[in-house]
Amino acid sequence: MTPQTAPTPPPTRNLTLITGASSGIGRAFAERLSKDGHDLILVARRRERLEELAATLPTEVEVVTADLSTDEGIDAVAELCANRPLKTLVNNAGVAHYMPLDQLPAAKARELVNVKVAAPTLLTRAALPGMLARDKGTIVNVAGMLAFSGPATQKAGRAVYAGSLAHTVTMTQTLHAELEGTAVTAHVVCPGVVATEFHEVQGMDLSAIPRMSADDVVTAALAGIELGEVVIAPGVEDRTVLESAFTATLTAFESQAPHLASRYHQT
Repeated sequence: MTPQTAPTPPPTRNLTLITGASSGIGRAFAERLSKDGHDLILVARRRERLEELAATLPTEVEVVTADLSTDEGIDAVAELCANRPLKTLVNNAGVAHYMPLDQLPAAKARELVNVKVAAPTLLTRAALPGMLARDKGTIVNVAGMLAFSGPATQKAGRAVYAGSLAHTVTMTQTLHAELEGTAVTAHVVCPGVVATEFHEVQGMDLSAIPRMSADDVVTAALAGIELGEVVIAPGVEDRTVLESAFTATLTAFESQAPHLASRYHQT
């Protein structure tokens, strides 16, 4: 009797979850990764936009409506991150609310911190154990060049927003170090001004300002991951500028001592 062999199961496509997928950079990630063969879980607040996008994509797409400014929305998406075999997590959801801090309503401040700090932190936390157990995974956090704008002197009403991006950069750098020796990596993408509706919904007309396309941001992100870059800055030509900034930051960190600096001694 001829031995029977079980048919080879079809290869499992990479599964990627993208937040803020209904427009802009998130939509561009969805279109590119689907074209590259990824099955997708698309998360955003606007279901009709997600369904319209899903209908145009060539791979399997699951649409999830969730509001990441709420604990309920974060918890629901974190459960997906924990229980689905994600290869890639793209924390892209964003909100800005540019406003001086003393004028920023508490509800808007809470929304911003939840979307840009709490959600990426908790979704990444939920996804990591499974990625480590499967011995593969990529975390992609989307921040922005305003993460490096702290020393700037202009009054732009971005204290909370810029601070949230700086958190994302530092968290990603530190997480990448924690993951050293594993097959899981963490990366943060820091574009400048991008040609999306992000600013338009705040009533800001930036049409006269040169802006990068969302597709170019995604191209840079994927290329930067292949290059092994932790901080990916699509519009920075000279990589040594970033490296110098990181070196200076690390020098400041390592120069601390357990005694009071002389300039603080009372005279």
